[in-house]
Amino acid sequence: MSLVSYTEPNSYAEAIKYDCWKQAMQTELNALDQTGTRKIVDLPSSVKPIGCRWVYKVKHNVDGFTRNKTRVSDG
Repeated sequence: MSLVSYTEPNSYAEAIKYDCWKQAMQTELNALDQTGTRKIVDLPSSVKPIGCRWVYKVKHNVDGFTRNKTRVSDG
């Protein structure tokens, strides 16, 4: 794993440059779909969408294993 993977991006624009963060975001989206937490629908023109952002964390286990973790946070 490269040193870059241990750095937590500050924005989506930074994260999307790295496959490890793209994979972490896709894993989070898949989990939201499986639990029924999110649903993609057409938004009526009179309604303003609720904003959200990605939060990026590198998780370290005691055995030295690290993984990239993402979550979607509201606005």
